[in-house]
Amino acid sequence: MLVDWISYLREGRRAGAKLAKANPKMVEGYQALSAGQNGNGALDARTRELIALAVAVTTRCDTCIAVHAQRAREAGVTEAELADAMGTAVALNAGAAYSYAMRTLEAFDQFGEKTPAEPSAR
Repeated sequence: MLVDWISYLREGRRAGAKLAKANPKMVEGYQALSAGQNGNGALDARTRELIALAVAVTTRCDTCIAVHAQRAREAGVTEAELADAMGTAVALNAGAAYSYAMRTLEAFDQFGEKTPAEPSAR
């Protein structure tokens, strides 16, 4: 087992409660944002949780994975659906690296052009 996700989620909730006590306004704002995330109701719970898990993978958020894996189970997401969503996340993340590699090459090329440049900050 890589992680005991049930314990991880339980401890994350404890840590969240401590943060809520230390900074209640920020946590209230976060909770309001979360509550409004499906404001028009166009997506069902299964779809929302699959999207949330794909985003959690691409942003490398273990707490998000724990929360949304539990919610996905409760929403009836199947392992096959989850595997497809994870495939999309992996492809997108590799695609993002590819896209940023192109941007990096372009930036490198532009800094090599014969134009007046400001001194580099070191």
